[in-house]
Amino acid sequence: MNNTGFDTGSTGFMLIAAALVMLMTPGLAFFYGGLAGKRNVVGIMFQSFVSLGITTIMWYVVGYSLCFSGGEGGVIGNFDKMFLKGVGPMTPFPGNHKIPEYVFFVYQLMFAIITPALITGAFKKRVTFKAYLIFLVLWQVFVYYPFAHMIWGGGWMAKWGVLDFAGGIVVHATAGFAALASVIYVGRRNVAQHTPNSLPLVAIGTGLLWFGWFGFNAGSELDVDAITSLAFINTHAAAAFAGITWMIIDWIREKKPKLVGFLTGAVGGLATITPASGFVPLKGAIIIGILSAIVCYGAVMFKNKMKWDDALDVWGVHGMGGVLGTIMLGVFASKFANPSIASNGLWFGGSSFFFKQLAAAGIACVYAFIFTYVMLALINLITPVRVTAEEEEMGLDEALHGEKGYDEGAL
Repeated sequence: MNNTGFDTGSTGFMLIAAALVMLMTPGLAFFYGGLAGKRNVVGIMFQSFVSLGITTIMWYVVGYSLCFSGGEGGVIGNFDKMFLKGVGPMTPFPGNHKIPEYVFFVYQLMFAIITPALITGAFKKRVTFKAYLIFLVLWQVFVYYPFAHMIWGGGWMAKWGVLDFAGGIVVHATAGFAALASVIYVGRRNVAQHTPNSLPLVAIGTGLLWFGWFGFNAGSELDVDAITSLAFINTHAAAAFAGITWMIIDWIREKKPKLVGFLTGAVGGLATITPASGFVPLKGAIIIGILSAIVCYGAVMFKNKMKWDDALDVWGVHGMGGVLGTIMLGVFASKFANPSIASNGLWFGGSSFFFKQLAAAGIACVYAFIFTYVMLALINLITPVRVTAEEEEMGLDEALHGEKGYDEGAL
C-alpha cells in the first residue's frame, strides 16, 4: 500500500493487464489482415484500429456510465458518470478499493474496443467504411453496453446469478452472432477468396492475441490473488489443447497438419475458456479446450455447408466458442476452484446454475442477431452498407482508402 491507500501491486498489475488487452486489437488487425486478400489488408486492419479511437471517445462520453453506473438489477445504466463526472485520480474503484477507478475505467475500455472489431472478419471486402462507422457506434450502444451492464455492472443477469468471468457472453457470443447476422444481411462476396495473403501476419496476430489474452482473462479478477493465477493457467492450457486438437482434426481430414488450423484452434480455445477461466479447475479448462476445437471446427464445417460467407469464421470460432464456454461454465464451475461462486456446475452436483447459463447464452445470441440484422437494414436507408461490384473487384484498400497494403509490382 502507499499513501493514497491503493495497493500498488494490484494497481500496477491492472495497468499492465489493460495494456495487454489494448495490444489484442492490433493483434486482431494482424490476424485478420493476414487472412485477407492482398487488396483488402488495409481496409480490414483499419476497421480494427479505428475502434481504438471511436470507442475511446464514446466510452469517455457515455459508454462507461451506461455500463457501470445506476440501473441496479436493470438492463442498462444511467448517465451519472458521463465524462467521468465525479471520478478523479484518487477515486477508489467501488469493487475492491485497492485500485483507482481510473484503472477500472481504462481496463474495461479495452474490452469495449476489441468487441465490435471482432465482427469485422465476417464481412471482409463487402462493407463501406461510412456504414461501418455508424455500425460501430450503434452496435456498442444497443448491444455491448446493455450486456456489459447486465452481467458486469450489477444488472439483472448478475442479480439472477449468471456468471461471465471475462466475456463469453458480453464479448464473444454477442460479436459472433452479430457477425452471422451481418453475413446473412450483406450477402456473399462476388468472388470468394480463401487464400491468406500472409501466414506470417496471421501467426504474429495470433501471438499478440494469445499474449494479450492473459490480461483479458487473468486481469478480470481485478486483483492479484490465487484466482488470478487460476485464470492465467486455464487460459494458456485451453489454447494449447485446442490448437493441438484442431491440428489433429486437420491432419486426419486433409492429410497434412496446417499452421492456420493450429492458430485458429488456439484462438477458439482462448475465446471458449474466457467466460470460465476464473471459475473452473485446470482439468475443466483442458476439457473445455479440447471441446472448443471439436465444436468450433464443426461449426465452421456447418457454415460452409450452409454457404454462409463468414469470411474469417467469426461466428464459428468466437460466437460458438463464447456460447460453448458459457455453457461449459455451467458444467464445470467449482467452489473448490473459486469459493466466491454461489453454486457448483452440473459436473459437481449443481443444476440450476447450468440452466441459467444456458438461458443467458441463448438470450444474448438471439438479441445480438436480431438487433444487428435490423440495424444494418436501417443503416442502409442512410448510406449503402455494401460496396459496389466495381469497388469489390478493385479491392477496398484502393477503392475506399486510396492506399495499398503491398507494392503489387514487387510481389
